[in-house]
Amino acid sequence: MTDLVRTAHDRGITTLTLDSPANRNALSAALVGGLADALTACGKDHDVRAVVLAHTGTTFCAGADLRDPSPPDAFAGLLRQIVELPKPVVARVTGHVRAGGLGLLGACDIAAASPAATFAFTEVRIGVAPAVISLPLLPRTDPRALARHYLTGERFDAPEAVRTGLLTATGDDVDQVLEPMLDGLRRAAPQALAETKRILTATVLQTFDRDAAELTALSARLFSSPQAREGMTAFLERRDPSWVV
Repeated sequence: MTDLVRTAHDRGITTLTLDSPANRNALSAALVGGLADALTACGKDHDVRAVVLAHTGTTFCAGADLRDPSPPDAFAGLLRQIVELPKPVVARVTGHVRAGGLGLLGACDIAAASPAATFAFTEVRIGVAPAVISLPLLPRTDPRALARHYLTGERFDAPEAVRTGLLTATGDDVDQVLEPMLDGLRRAAPQALAETKRILTATVLQTFDRDAAELTALSARLFSSPQAREGMTAFLERRDPSWVV
């Protein structure tokens, strides 16, 4: 569909591959827009039974592109689009996931990762908060585990991501892990999948309806704050920000 999102189709499953290795598949305005366009096309295509969201390189998604960030409302719209798509969306992860990338996982219906995957909510370390990504994550993940990872920015592994509800499953061969799930989706009736997904996502969409405006405004405010400017500058300069003690 675009230079940053590659599309392939096999037996009812369309794979959308994030292909922006120069910035570790960070959420630039172009990547968010390209993925939104690709999802729109999948939603209209009767031959698409389900969508797999994959990636090139060693990073699934590094979070916001600090040099060319997507506007918070556009990113919130993308997450809602994944949740509302009348076809299941499956994440296939074999690399690192940071910050906003975890929002993509939270929006997906099924997510599987290999042991090579690592995860971290790094927002607090650059002076912002995991605001927009909370829209799909808060209704779907363990609150005590999420509190720890939100507040500390610690890195954690795939088994912990399964325990917290970020992932559905993990295994040495992620394609082998996903095979029975994709087979099940291929055997399911399209109407049944759409209605079942609507049942499963009702609570998530209620969170979007209630909180999206507030959280996108919070994200915009924090990203323009002095602490965020210091945090992002420190990150790009590969040094500790001034508040580290």
